Amino acid sequence: MNTSRPNAGAPVLVYDGDCAFCTRSVRFIERRIARRPLIVAWQRTDLQALGLTREMCETAVQWVGVDGEVSSGHRAVARTLIHGRSGWWVLGRFILLPGVDAVAAVAYRWVARNRHRMPGGTAECVLPASERSTEASGPDGSGGATLRIPDTMEE
Repeated sequence: MNTSRPNAGAPVLVYDGDCAFCTRSVRFIERRIARRPLIVAWQRTDLQALGLTREMCETAVQWVGVDGEVSSGHRAVARTLIHGRSGWWVLGRFILLPGVDAVAAVAYRWVARNRHRMPGGTAECVLPASERSTEASGPDGSGGATLRIPDTMEE
């Protein structure tokens, strides 16, 4: 799913902060990709300011580009890799190639459905969002304030 909405500042990657597998995945990005977007858990950000809904974020990781373009799932992963440059952009572009894009979509959906079985996954990952705790938790398990996206952000 790609939609457009103005987003001043820097690209943003929005993930499920209640899912241990998802959190480990973004930690991988933080360790290995020097030029990365702002990475936030959907439970701790102003989704409306980003042009996102809770339903979108419960379904897949979301990328909101500087131009406001929203990409979901495997395309959000690809956009993150492309933005990362230093070699990762090649993999990101590859994911978006015709044919590969379709396979990547199927693979992403399979991983999303089975994330509780993946390395780092927990039972929390399999619960529907309506059954999860209502208090937002960060990667370290702590609660926290909602992240507000300012009108302008330096990249």
